[in-house]
Amino acid sequence: MENLQRGFVLHRKPYSETSLLVDLFTEESGRLTVLAKGARAKRSALKSVLQPFTPLLLRWTGKSSLKILTKAEPAAIALPLQQTALFSGFYVNELITRVIEPETPNPQLFQDYLHCLTSLAVSQNFVEPALREFEFKLLHILGYGVDFLHCAGSGEPVDENMTYRYREEKGFIASLIKDNLTFFGRELIAFERQDFSEKSVLQAAKRFTRVALKPYLGNKPLKSRELFTQTILHLK
Repeated sequence: MENLQRGFVLHRKPYSETSLLVDLFTEESGRLTVLAKGARAKRSALKSVLQPFTPLLLRWTGKSSLKILTKAEPAAIALPLQQTALFSGFYVNELITRVIEPETPNPQLFQDYLHCLTSLAVSQNFVEPALREFEFKLLHILGYGVDFLHCAGSGEPVDENMTYRYREEKGFIASLIKDNLTFFGRELIAFERQDFSEKSVLQAAKRFTRVALKPYLGNKPLKSRELFTQTILHLK
């Protein structure tokens, strides 16, 4: 490629003695993996540049699944994520790495990702609304098509005072059963609007996204969630 492209580092790991394998999320090319030759060498300028949450301008070459990074420079200063916001950023990075197909352009998701990181940087410890908003947008891009506003059984509009139980690949069925898959109609209406201003809706949205994302994530645990849990336990 000739032109520089906007992007972020999702994850990086050592490769050979002096290089890095870097997972990128770019505006025009989506997610891809590049080899950053010599990036771990003492005098390499790339060592400090290839960091998560730093907006980058990138160039690479190659036609195989593994590209060769030829240029990387900061487009702006790193987004100041700390504590809970930092772990949340790692979680969002892992979501993209796990569920988005490589080399599939997702310019809208890139904008959603940038908006999410910016919101995390502003909110810091109150991260839940930004995370839920991103998860819902990610589900939409993945082709998740459940109707929040109509009962899957009857087609009737959702009643805000009734309860509905989620059934995978079908939607929400009016039900009196109360368990982890049951939601109030008012919560479903808020989901459709992506309005997470109420605490009860925010908690319900977290329950829902964990269920809805599970088919895409599989049974392999999220490393970012484990790291956050271990850190909290260590600090107690």
